[in-house]
Amino acid sequence: MTPKRQRMWFAIFAVGFLVAAVLLIMNAFRDNLVFFFTPTDVASKKPAATEYFRLGGMVEKGSVQQEGETLRFTVTDYTESLDVSYNGLPPTLFREGQGVVAEGHLKDGRFIATKLLAKHDENYMPPEVAKAIKDKNP
Repeated sequence: MTPKRQRMWFAIFAVGFLVAAVLLIMNAFRDNLVFFFTPTDVASKKPAATEYFRLGGMVEKGSVQQEGETLRFTVTDYTESLDVSYNGLPPTLFREGQGVVAEGHLKDGRFIATKLLAKHDENYMPPEVAKAIKDKNP
């Protein structure tokens, strides 16, 4: 095999390896991608029932109910509201009238949360929630 042919095969192999690496990286990013929606977004876009996403907004006052290990509450962006069900202990700082981000999926019109993220001090609200609420209520 001539040196020219060796270089050609090496270049083909290198490009193939590079394409395979890029495809693997893109696949890893796709598996870890979680979209963020407000209740208004959910009402208008209707994500698929199997789609895993983040729901953010404010915990509606008077909506929190603890039934055994199941916590039920309503998340609102002051335009739309969505009922949420979470099985487990809520974060220590979780309470009515505060910002919350829940990760999970829709099932029969209710958001089934697998993870709850609550604010960590009096002035904090997740940036996505603050922007979404500001956009809805100028």
